[in-house]
Amino acid sequence: MDQVQAMRIFTRIVELGSFSRAAERLQLPRATVSNALKRLEQRLGVRLLIRTTRQVQVTSEGSLYYQRCVQLLGALEEADTLFSHHKLQPSGKVRIDMPHSLARQIVIPALDDFYRRYPDITLALGANDTHVDLLREGVDCVLRAWETEDDSLVAQRIAQLPQVTCASPAYLQAHGTPLDIDSLAPHRAVGYFSLASNRDYPLEFCRGGKVELRELPARLSVSGADAYIAGARAGMGLIQAARYSLAPWLERGELVEVLAGTPPPPMPIYIMYPPGRFLAPRVRVLIDWLIWLFDQQKSVDMAVFPANACKAGK
Repeated sequence: MDQVQAMRIFTRIVELGSFSRAAERLQLPRATVSNALKRLEQRLGVRLLIRTTRQVQVTSEGSLYYQRCVQLLGALEEADTLFSHHKLQPSGKVRIDMPHSLARQIVIPALDDFYRRYPDITLALGANDTHVDLLREGVDCVLRAWETEDDSLVAQRIAQLPQVTCASPAYLQAHGTPLDIDSLAPHRAVGYFSLASNRDYPLEFCRGGKVELRELPARLSVSGADAYIAGARAGMGLIQAARYSLAPWLERGELVEVLAGTPPPPMPIYIMYPPGRFLAPRVRVLIDWLIWLFDQQKSVDMAVFPANACKAGK
């Protein structure tokens, strides 16, 4: 077995966290995969992976070798497309993960355009609001509303989405409409916390070019965007979210915007992917298309946030 094939097998084991799953994905016998890894380690003279009954762990040497393999295999794939029609029409499957609301309201409705441009690409789209381990789950890229603290990933900001503060008419009738952020003391919010860090997020407001925080009591705290909006519609308190995700309820009057003069900072959207000088063409065109898509959204119903009003929020 040649070195390139051994590198492909090694990277797939790392990404899927399993010899069996790697063998299945590559359509190879499991023994072939195990032997390829064994010979690769012998040739390099280092331990790349540690196998236990439950999982496959990557050694520090294996992590370094993986990053280099990704770069080299990407460069090889790009070289193979230089003189073929696949340079213009990349093919294959791309695995991408993003929050439910982005998938449902922005990306999926526009996919007809993507498939017209790239008919030979298929997408496996995971929709959730939680952390995804790209390497272990074999995901090519993710969209998130926060920047990663994982320095093994590249994070590219592709949009800033305007946010609003709102509540249900029933809540405002019972508690009054706040006129400014200094009059929020008697109010409450729907709490939002991160499952990954168990961190609670306060409300954020832009005033005088700076972000001011307000921590309000919460009878209900949630960790998902859909539940967050549902809590506001049920009269549980104030919430802050991207305008696009609240648009249906704002238009029907089920939610009412408040404190428009001191809006939350815009929500940054990042696309994240493993580092490397080269990306597979099928992944590169998807990233470029997503950048284009969010740029189009700016000119439709996501007006650009006023320059220097305040920096992007959480």
